[in-house]
Amino acid sequence: MKKLIPVLFSVSAFIFSCTSNDKKAAESKSDNKMDAARSFIRATLDGKFDEAKDFMLQDSINLNYLEVGQRSRQNADQDTKDGYRTASIRFHETIDKNDSTSIIVYSNSFKNDHDSLKLVKKQTEWLVDLKYLFEHDTDAVKTNTTEKDTLK
Repeated sequence: MKKLIPVLFSVSAFIFSCTSNDKKAAESKSDNKMDAARSFIRATLDGKFDEAKDFMLQDSINLNYLEVGQRSRQNADQDTKDGYRTASIRFHETIDKNDSTSIIVYSNSFKNDHDSLKLVKKQTEWLVDLKYLFEHDTDAVKTNTTEKDTLK
């Protein structure tokens, strides 16, 4: 019986470590666009850019934009960092371009500037494409335009 206790302890430790790694891996995946957007934005607001990277489309341009954001955050004063960390996320609009591409318009309670993120579905996972945030025309997001028909 005394020989069995160390074996049980090591087996339970192994199972626990596997479970926590699986849980961490599962948390870094998002099978719906709102969770992916929320997780990405929350990680960046908290200054956890390595976590944010897990919810992002991995290409050189996106990684470069994330690094620029990280450097900007590191150079910010403590009040600004604290403001972002305590900010809440506000979702304003979701624009579905097709079944695998959506634009989400959001802001945070600290700055309250509307921004938009493009989310793309790769296999079963939704990922943020930061390029859209920096490269799109701000008017391209607006979908509810009420123009008068001049022909009538």
